[in-house]
Amino acid sequence: VEEQLEVLVQMHDFHGRPKRYGGDFLLARLHSPELGAGVAGRVLDHRNGFYSALFPLLWVGPAQVEVTLVHPSEAVAVLQRLREERSDRVFFQSLFRLGSLSETTLCNMCLPPDEHPLCNYTDPHTGEPWYCYKPRMLSCDTRVNHAKGGYLKHLVSSKEALLFQRCVSSTPPPRCVSLSHTSFRSPSQSFLSVKPDAVPLGTSGFYYRGSWRPLDGTSMHQFNGSSAVVRCLRNKVVDMFGDSTVRQWFEHLIASVAELKEFNLHSPKNVGPFMAVDSAHNILVRYRCHGPPIRFSTVSASELRYISNELDALSGGPDTVVVLSVWAHFSTFPVEVYIRACHIRRALVRLLNRAPDTAVVIRSANLQALDQDNSLYNSDWFSLQLDQALRSMFGRLDVLLLDAWQMSLAHHLPHALHPHPPIIKNMVDMLLSYVC
Repeated sequence: VEEQLEVLVQMHDFHGRPKRYGGDFLLARLHSPELGAGVAGRVLDHRNGFYSALFPLLWVGPAQVEVTLVHPSEAVAVLQRLREERSDRVFFQSLFRLGSLSETTLCNMCLPPDEHPLCNYTDPHTGEPWYCYKPRMLSCDTRVNHAKGGYLKHLVSSKEALLFQRCVSSTPPPRCVSLSHTSFRSPSQSFLSVKPDAVPLGTSGFYYRGSWRPLDGTSMHQFNGSSAVVRCLRNKVVDMFGDSTVRQWFEHLIASVAELKEFNLHSPKNVGPFMAVDSAHNILVRYRCHGPPIRFSTVSASELRYISNELDALSGGPDTVVVLSVWAHFSTFPVEVYIRACHIRRALVRLLNRAPDTAVVIRSANLQALDQDNSLYNSDWFSLQLDQALRSMFGRLDVLLLDAWQMSLAHHLPHALHPHPPIIKNMVDMLLSYVC
């Protein structure tokens, strides 16, 4: 315990020949099913076909090394090309209506202006661009809603598509992308507490007995039952902004706290906005999705709000909690588009300047299940680039950067865009531990 395990990984091609170059996307974790323990590993690419997976040793007892090939380097090259050249592979649309007339047109951050006249919906405060093709018979101010239109198909060649298969037939037997396990066992089954400064840089926490144990100095508490949550959130306003991965937190609170009663705002299911109140303890919890390029089914145009504008409308203070999650809907765009969301950072700085005792929690990206189609639009490789940008933009602010990436990687449950309830429970406990 408090030492580091280094595992050397050598890559081979389909025919079993050693690879002589790097660039593969690998994930690694050290875990113990017997102890409900797990920690994310750090993978170093030596650029010669060899990789080192580094693990902090944080518990006494059995442990297994697990290394997963998410994408070979050849697939990463395809994803990089798609990110830079085909940001239109998810397309959007808006309905325009006036009386009995209605039209639907294509929308996106960037549209070729020479094909049709454009309606410009660029936000005047943030400068965030958004355009729709102008309807033939209606004006731009008759826009009713915003919606995900769909996904472009046939983006890669048949040969490139093979790079994203999870199992490739061959003779002799099929070779599948699989998990490699090496087990280590020590005689004692006891848990030893670990000093944060003894852990290699980059490890935010680990699981033990199914509970997340942060290593950033945050005292983690279990909020089991309504009364514990109510005591924490008494007299507080909790504003959650972002995508559906933070909406899960809102739903968890509503489901687990009997005193929180959700108001019927007649909002579309899974879209919002949503609001819940505990009037006896003066608690207000709200959720609102972020603005374009939100990929929800249908959002009323009047409900499209940019987070930075919403932050500027908050007074803040010791009884205000702000939660942000902005990543999943940017995976099809170049990283520069995501970095442009630094206006959210500037709005946070303004909020913390006028109300420095506001509690702010920013949720990072998490891993998800990937099939061949998902990889082209929502690959963890895309999410990792965004996650690194997010940490760079917000890492030095006085906020809690909740590491959903490591919390999903270290857990034994399968990866999912919307993490499973035990992981969500640990995330919300982490939020409440920070707030209270």
